[in-house]
Amino acid sequence: MKNFDFRNPTHILFGKGRIADLKDQVPADAKVLVIYGGGSAERTGVLAQVREALAGRTIVEFGGIEPNPRFATALKAVEMIGKEDITFLLAVGGGSVIDATKFIAAAALYDGDPWEILTTHGAVVKGAMPFGSVLTLPATASEMNAGSVITNAEKGAKLPFMSAHCYPAFSVLDPEVTYTLPPRQIANGVADAFVHIIEQYLTYPAAAQVQDGFAETLLRTLIDLGPKALETPKDYDIRANLMWTATLALNGLIGAGVPQDWASHMIGHEITALNDTDHARTLAVVLPSLMNDQRGPKREKLLQYAANVWDIRTGSDDERIDAAIEATRGFFESMGIKTRLGDYDVAASGIDHIVAALKDHGMTALGEHGAITPDDARRILEAAQ
Repeated sequence: MKNFDFRNPTHILFGKGRIADLKDQVPADAKVLVIYGGGSAERTGVLAQVREALAGRTIVEFGGIEPNPRFATALKAVEMIGKEDITFLLAVGGGSVIDATKFIAAAALYDGDPWEILTTHGAVVKGAMPFGSVLTLPATASEMNAGSVITNAEKGAKLPFMSAHCYPAFSVLDPEVTYTLPPRQIANGVADAFVHIIEQYLTYPAAAQVQDGFAETLLRTLIDLGPKALETPKDYDIRANLMWTATLALNGLIGAGVPQDWASHMIGHEITALNDTDHARTLAVVLPSLMNDQRGPKREKLLQYAANVWDIRTGSDDERIDAAIEATRGFFESMGIKTRLGDYDVAASGIDHIVAALKDHGMTALGEHGAITPDDARRILEAAQ
């Protein structure tokens, strides 16, 4: 196991009716900017619960955060913070809204060009405004980590950043607010969480038995409960377990002291930047192809994954690896997520664009060994057609 530091300062308030507890988390004298996405937060009554919980405080609302949060939209919120003398931010939504809020919190205190926050992957961030979140879509674990991904449509770029200043002070997780989510969003959330775990687990052995065992349990939970969540959308226990699994998938715990990959994410980001395909669906396209392409370097962990996650224990090594990859693809398909580039209208010219974008954004040494080049990414994408 590698040396590591682990610290997660986010206070989680989990369970039914916890939105009411916002009154005890947001400072009484705060002027709050409530940040949300489209109309679903209003239609489902989540915003009404937030307003009720924050009665007596001064609240300003900023809606319109996109599913792949836009740089330009976030800057409008930063401008509003200055005009309204905002002192606290509250994200109400899924990972995209929380990601945008992290960027807004950092950009509001940054003296330079806010684009530098993304091009330096957060290295220039020296502080951020305080903020919390009310999670409505379990998927990204942005509610309990310090990372964010922002899309600049004008530049055709989707870039991640991370800063220790960008942990939410608190996050409210009420599984009941997920009951009304469309099946597509539930499926995307399960796939996103699944690949988050894989990126931290499916690398090479690091003698990290606790992290591996934890990751395998989370993966099996998603495989078991993902389809059930689509069949019985108002089963509280299923939704509660999915919500907590998605949070644990990327709150830093299973990634402590182990090598990590993230190539599927970096390649997937460029697909989204190209044609706005749902982030989770880009991962479902890239991951099976990458697993097959990198079966040599990942051999030991692929065999462990086959045995401990899918209970595939017979056949030759290559047969077991093949079966595990097909099981992974089959899982995504069972959730209604297509796993081929052609399903998302990405042709050969699109692959050329994606590979060029990887080079432009410095994504030239990806994977746990830093050995996946843009040429390797081309091969992975061509195999995913």
